[in-house]
Amino acid sequence: MDFKDKQAIYLQIADYICEQILLAKWPPGERIPSVRDLAALMEVNPNTVMRTYDFLQSQEIIFNKRGIGYSADDKAVEKILAYKRERFLAIELPDLFKSLYLLNIGMDEVSERYQKFVEEMYPLTS
Repeated sequence: MDFKDKQAIYLQIADYICEQILLAKWPPGERIPSVRDLAALMEVNPNTVMRTYDFLQSQEIIFNKRGIGYSADDKAVEKILAYKRERFLAIELPDLFKSLYLLNIGMDEVSERYQKFVEEMYPLTS
């Protein structure tokens, strides 16, 4: 995985895990890869993955069953969406607003482009 400099690696791995859960590749209630397996897959130290798992446990997105391993929580999808939404609104949206302001891009143009994006990328849902 190619990691970005702007965000801690363990949080980028957390985003990857959340994405896998949202895409139903790692469904709620089913096991997710072990710390060692995910560390090998991501090419990182197992301690980094352990930090990721600790973080996701604190968010109640995953849980550890002794002797079985880690699994996605039954309400993982809802918790992921709430977490990602809050993070987007608190961190990414202000950066977007700053760029819009500096580049003199109005909300009308953003709205038009957003509608076009949705129609092209998700034609069945619009």
